[in-house]
Amino acid sequence: MHFLDQAKIYIRSGAGGPGAVSFRREKFVEFGGPDGGDGGRGGDVVFEAVPGLNTLIDFRYTQHFRAPRGKGGAGSNRTGAGGDDLVVKVPIGTQVLADDEERTLLADLTREGERVTLLKGGLGGRGNASYKTSTNRAPRQHQTGEEGEEMWVWLRLKLLADVGLLGLPNAGKSTFLNSVTNASAKVGDYPFTTLRPQLGVVRHKGREFVIADIPGLIEGAAEGAGVGDRFLGHVERTGLLLHLVDASAEDPVESWRIVRDELDSYGAGLIRKPEVIALSKADLVDDKRRAKTAKALEKASGAKVFPISAPLDEGLGPLLDAIIERVGTAAARASDDAAAERNWSPL
Repeated sequence: MHFLDQAKIYIRSGAGGPGAVSFRREKFVEFGGPDGGDGGRGGDVVFEAVPGLNTLIDFRYTQHFRAPRGKGGAGSNRTGAGGDDLVVKVPIGTQVLADDEERTLLADLTREGERVTLLKGGLGGRGNASYKTSTNRAPRQHQTGEEGEEMWVWLRLKLLADVGLLGLPNAGKSTFLNSVTNASAKVGDYPFTTLRPQLGVVRHKGREFVIADIPGLIEGAAEGAGVGDRFLGHVERTGLLLHLVDASAEDPVESWRIVRDELDSYGAGLIRKPEVIALSKADLVDDKRRAKTAKALEKASGAKVFPISAPLDEGLGPLLDAIIERVGTAAARASDDAAAERNWSPL
């Protein structure tokens, strides 16, 4: 199944059903009077986050969604049935945005089963029974029912993971992901082997966490170069960043700085997220150069650097130990921030 993290769709709620024009026609009732019922309400448009979906590819082929209209009223003061709600099922982590210049956020579905009503159905029209007055005993007025609402919206999927895997192209991210998870990411000795985000589950010492590998970033990614701005969106929800730096690169410290600058330019608090740095492809350089590079990186970042070789399974244990320790701290911090946001009050 192809991965698609962005789609544009048209949605329309149902129109209300028309009110009825009807009169009682019972035997021995000469002037029965009006008994036309009201029309039913149109169906709402509801978005629901469901498990088992991890792509928006279905919305590429089905782009128009219309809720059914309400049924018309009937005689004997019978109200028409309301139209069924149209439930649009989306992956967990989907954002719904208005199709305007600012891409205004309308809904953010981050929990399984979370639902939001985006468009309300039109009200049903009044039947002629509701127009009866002391001076108008046989009204023939009725309403046709309100029209439904309509709009174009963008769907944007942001993957939910504990750890976001970052680095320049060809930094060894896919190889690392395959070594520590059950993923089967494409691996190649050339830049941009990974063209779409990948998810994998890491199990280590009785603990597990989800890691998201995004395609390699290039300079200018935050402004959209290489659609890097879309890829960076997938690590917005992670609690921890794992930054892989190629030990065989011409200037590993500069490689680290390029990615950090892009995080800062993108915003959304990415630059403030906890970071673990791994010096990948450590087997491609000699011990002296590896130690020198690790020391330079530690000086620049102020954090411990973990030299690793994913193909040789070297250094992965200590790195995963550090990630598990940091993931727990990051999750607790995110939980506290969410609780503070829920409890916030302007008073």
